[in-house]
Amino acid sequence: MTTETESPTAAAYRNLVTATIGFTLTFWAWDLIAPIASWYGDRLGLSSFQQSLLVAVPVLVGSVGRIPAGALTDKYGAKLMFPLVSALTIVPVLLLVVVKDSYGLLLVVGFLLGLGGTTFAIGIPLVNSWFPPAKRGLALGVFGMGMGGVALSGYFTPRIAEHGENLPFLVVAIALAAYAVLAAFLITDRPDRPVPTASLAARLGSAARLRVTWELSALYAIGFGGIVAFGVYLPTYLKTWYELGPTDAGTKAAGFALVTVVFRPIGGWLSDRVHPALVTAVALGVVALLAIVQAFDPPLNPGGTIALLVMAAGLGTASGSVFALVSQVTPQAKVGSVTGIVGATGGLGGFLPPLVMGAIYSAKGSYSIGFMLLSDLALAGCVYAYGRMRGIRPDDETPDPHRTKVPATSS
Repeated sequence: MTTETESPTAAAYRNLVTATIGFTLTFWAWDLIAPIASWYGDRLGLSSFQQSLLVAVPVLVGSVGRIPAGALTDKYGAKLMFPLVSALTIVPVLLLVVVKDSYGLLLVVGFLLGLGGTTFAIGIPLVNSWFPPAKRGLALGVFGMGMGGVALSGYFTPRIAEHGENLPFLVVAIALAAYAVLAAFLITDRPDRPVPTASLAARLGSAARLRVTWELSALYAIGFGGIVAFGVYLPTYLKTWYELGPTDAGTKAAGFALVTVVFRPIGGWLSDRVHPALVTAVALGVVALLAIVQAFDPPLNPGGTIALLVMAAGLGTASGSVFALVSQVTPQAKVGSVTGIVGATGGLGGFLPPLVMGAIYSAKGSYSIGFMLLSDLALAGCVYAYGRMRGIRPDDETPDPHRTKVPATSS
């Protein structure tokens, strides 16, 4: 196994790069519907709430699916799981071509498209196993930048669609197929990686009994959940409220996502120097303040743009610092299971806001209430992170009896 002083090997960097590319592509696939949701809305005569539900369904499935995906990765390894999930994601991507004229079938395919959102739980244990503790935070931060697939989708999907309404799905399907083949050759599991012998239910039950699991989940649901929510709903918001075209809205949404990608590793880097609970509190405090600004519907240029981009920076920083916090307040033997639950909850945090925003707009004709609710949540997270999370430490450092190691067969 890796030690504190060990330097990462060439295999470690190869796996990091390959996993990050795969994470980026599958996240693009996961977010394919959001940048062109308004196109579906015009084509099918959908209400704002119906559009919100359409973009939220993949988020729900991709989030919940991280729990079994992570458990299966622990058992079978990322060498199998990454190519397999990438290949299976091709199916719903291509089905979007077939079901584009049926709202009901689009919801079903959106459910299947959620599979693309599960690769976060595959890449984290892979990268974690290859890098020593001293290098792990930066490596995980680099892998986390794969969520920039949402930015790629926001920018490229509507532009590619201008050259053919089915073209984005064909391009992404081909990219996923090529990646699945490459990943089968390039991804390798560390030979001596720990492999669980207990059942999934036993491991998750043990993690779920920790109070800190749910505290971290709540904070990550605000940070990363906010990123996901904005990623899937921002194009619709910009088109509906600021009357932007689909391409322009997708471009600005991509800029928002890009800022979150850049600030996620910054959040981790700051947490190496300042307590991650303090970093989280400051980041969420900034989000709370700027959400209030946006609730007053400032003009998009420059007020709205500045408010949204600063919120993106705060959410990105918080999503990075919360995972740095996991390692400080979670018993070492349970970090993996806790991470699975926290990651799933973070994604689920992005499921409800688009529905709420759509419902509020349909009922009130304004998004102000939605932004004030975001401000309230962010402020609550800020206070809790500062007041509670700074002082707690792992309460159980006993070894996990349900883990064993696979004998090393190669280097």
